[in-house]
Amino acid sequence: MTNDSGVAGGVNPHRTSIARIAKLWPWAAPVGAWFVMALSAIGRVPVPLLTLVLVMAVLAAVHHAEVVAHKVGEPFGTFLLALAVTVIELGLIVTIMSAAGEDAATLARDTVFAAVMLIVNGVVGICLLIGGVRHGEQVFQQSGVSASLATLSALTVLTLVLPNFTLSEPGPVYAPSQLGFVATVSFLLYATFVLVQTVRHRDYFLPDQPTAADEDAHAAPPPRRRAILSGMALLLCLVAVVLLAKTLAPAIEAGVSAIGAPRALVGVIIAALVLLPESVAATRAAFANRLQTSLNLGLGSALATIGLTIPAVAGLSLFMGLPIALGLDAKSTVLLFLTLIVATLSLGTGRTTILQGAVHLMILAVYLFTTVVP
Repeated sequence: MTNDSGVAGGVNPHRTSIARIAKLWPWAAPVGAWFVMALSAIGRVPVPLLTLVLVMAVLAAVHHAEVVAHKVGEPFGTFLLALAVTVIELGLIVTIMSAAGEDAATLARDTVFAAVMLIVNGVVGICLLIGGVRHGEQVFQQSGVSASLATLSALTVLTLVLPNFTLSEPGPVYAPSQLGFVATVSFLLYATFVLVQTVRHRDYFLPDQPTAADEDAHAAPPPRRRAILSGMALLLCLVAVVLLAKTLAPAIEAGVSAIGAPRALVGVIIAALVLLPESVAATRAAFANRLQTSLNLGLGSALATIGLTIPAVAGLSLFMGLPIALGLDAKSTVLLFLTLIVATLSLGTGRTTILQGAVHLMILAVYLFTTVVP
């Protein structure tokens, strides 16, 4: 007996092969990424191959993050992904700072600022635009988003703007005592936010009700063993993404120099590569009409970037005596304030359309253009 396609037994071998590949590739991607990194340690690996492996590692990370998120539930899933990416990014920054010494005085500032601009204007803007195009209007819990923006505003101004106006040390640096105090305040602010998000007021960060497009909300959670394995694979993928981005850095620097762009563009590109897993996950959630998950990922990542990176690099600076300049220049300060004001207004009603997304993306375009053409 054959089916419509003429295959005996009613089973299509091509579909079976595709299904098998779909199950195996998220596990093969991190193995392949680590294999390519091992090759790069002993010889030269073509840039196109590094780029391809990086993209596959990002997609695999998103897959495993969604498995873990579905098992532990929101907002723990998005929090774990944001925390994992930030901790690995922090390790990369601390390593570079330790090796570069005085040459890395502005590394933390540039990386944190680039991450905030890429997340709040780029990731959030794309999610709002895609969600608006596909679903017309999207809704979210305003209470949770407002709490995130309030914390983000305090953290960014205290760490990236205030150093320009203190008197103990000429800007853009803090005096040692000021640096230690602001680092402690930053960590306490982030810790308080995490407590509110995951324990005290968890309902502020949950969607009011699952949408029809949210198939994951109705699916059975994965088995515990699979969730644990996905968590381990997620960590391997994230480390691979950061290390591959670091391996690609020389090629990126050469490309930036070839076009005559400022060196600051290298930091933007590296930050974009490191943030790829969260960006893809947030975009997929917005496409499925889960804007709350997208905002939890985006804003939570921005908060983790500042709340963990600044205290860590401040401690490194104080312990090793390395200089650290945190204050932004005038142009960057204006763009930061514009971003915070627009984000507060565009996310202040609990409903969004394509307009809010377009505004954020235009601010991102201005930021990127003025980075290339100061």
